[in-house]
Amino acid sequence: MDLLTLQHFAGCVGQAFDLSLGESTVPLTLSEARPSAQQILPGMRREPFSLLFRSHSAIVLPQQIYRLKNMSLGILDIFLVPVARDKDGIVYQAVFN
Repeated sequence: MDLLTLQHFAGCVGQAFDLSLGESTVPLTLSEARPSAQQILPGMRREPFSLLFRSHSAIVLPQQIYRLKNMSLGILDIFLVPVARDKDGIVYQAVFN
């Protein structure tokens, strides 16, 4: 895929994504895919959007680029940032401008 868009992820909400940690993986679920409130500027190649992934692990992974694998989208490298922790686990966000 040349340029990921919200449309790529919209149909994947609720689907599993495996986050690779070398020899092991951490299961994530895409819980939200929504357009960004950011203004679209001339010359932008896509409409900004954000994704929220949920992990049921209690371990917080640092913000960085992770390799994710999904049955619909295949293998993607996405920059994830931990943004919340609740009783169900950790929430990670990816923002695409």
